[in-house]
Order: sequence, then structure tokens, then C-alpha cells
Amino acid sequence: MEPPSILTLLTDDLLLKILFLLTDDFDRKSFRSTCKVFHRVDSLHRTHLRVLRPEFLSTLVAKFPSLYSLDLSVCPRIDDGTIPLLLSSIPSGSSSWPGKIKRLNLSRCSGLRFPGLQMVVCFFVNLESVDVSYCCGFGDREAAALSCLAGLRELNFDKCLCVTDVGLAKIVVGCPYLESLSLKWCFEVTDIGIELLSKKCTKLKHLDISYLKVTSESLHAVGRMERLEVLVMVGCGLVNDMGLHYLGKGCPSLQVLDISRCDKLSSSALVTVIKAHSGLLQLHASYSFFEIPVTFLYQFKDLKKLRSLRIDGARVSDASFQIIGANCKVLVEIGMGKCRGVSDTCIIQLVSGCVNLKVFNLTCCSDLTDLAIQAIAESCRDLSCLKLECCNLLSQKSLEYLGSHCVLLEDIDLTDCSGINDIGLKYLSKCSELICLKLGLCTNISNKGLSYIASNCPNIRELDLYRCLGIGDDGLASLLVGCKKLKKLILSYCSAVTDRGMECLGYLEELSDLELRGLPNITGTGLRALAAGCRRLAELDLKHCENIDDSGFWALAYYSRNLQQINLSGCQISDVSLCMLMGNLPRLQDAKLVDLINVTANGFELALRACCVRLKKLKLLASLRRQLARETVETLKARGCKIRWD
Repeated sequence: MEPPSILTLLTDDLLLKILFLLTDDFDRKSFRSTCKVFHRVDSLHRTHLRVLRPEFLSTLVAKFPSLYSLDLSVCPRIDDGTIPLLLSSIPSGSSSWPGKIKRLNLSRCSGLRFPGLQMVVCFFVNLESVDVSYCCGFGDREAAALSCLAGLRELNFDKCLCVTDVGLAKIVVGCPYLESLSLKWCFEVTDIGIELLSKKCTKLKHLDISYLKVTSESLHAVGRMERLEVLVMVGCGLVNDMGLHYLGKGCPSLQVLDISRCDKLSSSALVTVIKAHSGLLQLHASYSFFEIPVTFLYQFKDLKKLRSLRIDGARVSDASFQIIGANCKVLVEIGMGKCRGVSDTCIIQLVSGCVNLKVFNLTCCSDLTDLAIQAIAESCRDLSCLKLECCNLLSQKSLEYLGSHCVLLEDIDLTDCSGINDIGLKYLSKCSELICLKLGLCTNISNKGLSYIASNCPNIRELDLYRCLGIGDDGLASLLVGCKKLKKLILSYCSAVTDRGMECLGYLEELSDLELRGLPNITGTGLRALAAGCRRLAELDLKHCENIDDSGFWALAYYSRNLQQINLSGCQISDVSLCMLMGNLPRLQDAKLVDLINVTANGFELALRACCVRLKKLKLLASLRRQLARETVETLKARGCKIRWD
């Protein structure tokens, strides 16, 4: 008789604690695939479901009784016609399930309009959070449908281009308990809508009005929101200093303010906000001011709780950083990308006081040398993210300092840092917690340097090797041994990569986003090996891979069923292969099909008809506009597909 399994000693409570410690989706999938007991625990306690194929929704609902969050944003074919079928397929035994759903994500479901949305609202009556961002055709009627959700507390309307003050009025009247509202890129919303919002939604805590054509009068209204904690108003070009004066007199609960890219504001006006809100936790003013005067920074003495500061794009001085370092002791993030006047002395003075920094953006601060990085590494031991793009004076010494002191580093951007070489990567590989590494345009690295990273950094999820001409097949071979968790890889214009490299990538089972532009040595053989191994591929860019034949594209059609985005521009694909590919990818939503010289107008016609119910974005040559049947183009647009004619 076999001894009992050790798994029988683990109670459901213990297994649940283990499950909560697994933050990665792939790890959670491995957990529930281990045995029936693990699968049961996962099923009983799963609260969020991201549906990839809508036809499976009814089956999944029965398996997960604790669901309260549903994400349909990556589902193709979510439109007015499919919603009745989708909802009616829910089994009768799950009649209580719709009432349990509190969060619903319909982002990019651009084929959905008022009739379908009304059915959704009637079905999920207890919704508290709805995301309809990037549903560009949404307007006032759709807003009216959502206004029936009286218990709604969170609503994301980003880029719902047809929503006006009328639609917003419906929302604020019907949903008085709103706590979070995002109207980013809702260009038709004006001061009138914001005024009504301030009067009706008195519980609002988070508001995003970025890129709206509102004036300072809107901030006058916003100032009356006593519970508002977060205000994001990026790119509000019509707001002037008077608007900040209104904020300074109101919003007593304000903790986060983002006025980035508001070019009519002055730093002196921002002083009124700072004086009235000493409890600010985050202040973002990137690309708003030409210069940050010292007199302005003296006001930071009152911001003792400030944790995040972004002043990208401004001119600064040594004295500026001395003041920040002396007064903002609890800063964990600072953004100085493209700031003029940043020197080694600036950085040394800053980090002498801000020793708790975890996120540091120094993009395009091209005067910095190894001395600045030494000061950062020695002072900021908890650093997790460092942006150094275009800092060309840095050498391998900088990476030696980081490797020796910043062992918690997870994200580093070294794009276009010409002084980085293989020895530097050897030093950097001591940062074994690295998750994201960007080395694009680093022309002095080779396969040897990449092997150091692969050997010591097993947690890397994202790797950018854009135009790293010294990287070839041997470097990719090292990745399959040491970087098995890699999800995103950019190899564009790494011309030394061949089919052998593609075969190596085929062993990276978690790879989902791959950019292979301009690789002349990849053929159909390499693409077949890649497609057969990387079944999780969701985004693939093959632009100007001119030597891939139809056999490679047929393999994509057969194996890559999870592809959502594909770029075939400049490829040698034929009519038959394009039709096969577009028709066989059930999740494809975004396709770039420019300069396909072997595809006829009839081939495009058939291919688009095969996938018109799924596509949300499409890029074609402008000359095809006259050759495609009007019916085909109108069908695509009616289903919410956005076509760009290049």
C-alpha cells in the first residue's frame, strides 16, 4: 500500500496562503495544474477572470463561484450582436452569479454600442467599477446606459471621443456615489460638464481631465470638491495661473497633483497650491516649466511628506537639487528626464539627502558621468528603477557601482549608452533581481555580455536589444538556459540573428511579445520553429523580414492561436497565406498590412472579410482605399475597427 501523499497534510487555508504569494500568472497556472486539490482551491477562491475567448464564458462561470471581477477587454467579437448570445449562454444554475460581479472591464470593446451596453447593465446590476476606455465610438447614449448603475463608484471613460457634457450629466446625476472618474481625451467635455460634476458627485476622490479643452473655470469647480485626493490634468493647455489659484483655495484633501504639459502655468502660481497643501504626496509637473527657479523650490520645505516629484524637461541648477535633498527626505521617486543643467554635482547633492529613492529618471541627462552613478549607488541602496537613456559619458564603471551596491535593482534603461560594454554587463549581472533591461543601440555589447546577464538574472521579463549588432544566435541560446521567464523581447535590426536563433527562442514558453523587424536572415524555417514553441505569443512584429516564405506564415496560422497584434508590413506573404493567417487567428485585433507587394486587392478583400468581426485596428496603404469594396470597409468600421490609411 502506497504511503499517503504529503499534499494531504496541507489544509485549504495553507494552500490558499501559498496561492496568494504567487503574483505571476504563469506561476498560478502551474499551481492549479499540479493536482486536483490545488485546482479546486484555485477555482473556489479565484475572484478575477480575464476571458480570452467569449464562447468559454459560460463554462468558466460555473467553475469559479467567487468571481467578482470580469475582464472582457481582450475578447474579440464583443459587440451588440454577440452580447445577447453571450449572456444567454450563462447556465441557469448560475443565476446568482451576475449579481456578484462588481468590476467589469470592457476596454477597447469598440463594437459595443447602446443596445448591447444596456443589456450588460441590466444583467450586471451591482456593478461598482466599469472600464470602457478606448471605446472611441462611445457617446452620450452609451453614457446614459451606464448612468443606470446607481451604485457605480469607479468609471473609466478614457478616449470615448463622442461623450459630451450631456452624457457626463447623465452619469453624474445617475451615479452620485462616484469616487473615481477618468475623462482623459474626452474632447467634447467642457467647463459646463465639470461644473455639474463638482455639484453632484460630492464623494469624488480621483479625477482625470487630461487633454480636455477646459479652462481655469473648471478648476474653480474642482476646487469645491472637498474629498478630492487625486487630480490629473495632463495637457490642459487652456488652463492658466488662475486655475492653480482656485486649487490653492480649495481641494482640502488633495494628495496627488499632475499638471504635466500644461504650458500656460507658471511656477509662481504653483506655489499657492504648495502652500495650501503641505500634505501632498505626489507632484508631477513634467514639461510645464522652462525653468525651475530656486525661489520656487524653497517652498518645498513645507512638503515633508512628498514621495514623488517629476520635473522632466525643465532647466535646473545645482542649488535646486541641494534644496530638494535638504527638504524632501522621504522622496522615493524623482523624474528629471531631459532636464537641462543636470550635472554630477547636482546628483551628488540630491542623493546626499534623498537616500530612500527607488525610482530615478535621468533620461537624456547627457552631461552625467560615472561620478553621478557612484553617488546614486552608494546612497540609494533600495533603488529599483533607473532610467539612463542617452547618457553617453557613462562607462562600465557605472555598472560596477550599481552591481556592487544596488542589488534590488529591477528595471534599468541603458538605451543608446555607447560606453556600455560586455564587462559592464558582467558587473550589472550581480543585480540578480532584474526584471526589465533595455540595451537598445548599445553597439559595444556582444553575445558574451548577454550570456553574463542570462546566467545571473533569471527573473528578466523584458529585454530590449534594438540594433545591437553584436548580438546573434549564441546570445539567444544563452537566454533559453537562463531567462525562461522572458515575456517581451526586442531584436529589431539585430542582423546577425538567423533561423538558429529563432529555434532557440522557440524554447521560451512564456514569450508573448516579440519584435523582429528587419532581420534578413530569418526564413520560413525559423518562423516555423518559433511558432511551434512559443504558443503564448500575443504580439509579433515581422516588418521588413523579407525572406520569410509562406511556410512560415502557415505555421503561424496553425500554432499561434493567441496572437492579438501582428505587423506584416514589407513581408513577402501571398494572397493565400494572408487569407489563411487572418482567418485562423481567433484573437487577432490589430494588424499592420502595408507594402505587401505579393498580395492583390482581391487577396486583401478576402483576408479582411475572414477577420472583420475581430479587428479593432488596421493599417493599410492609402491606395487600397479605392480598390477595396465599400461594403468591406463599412463593415469593419461598423464593428468598431479603426482604419489607418498610410
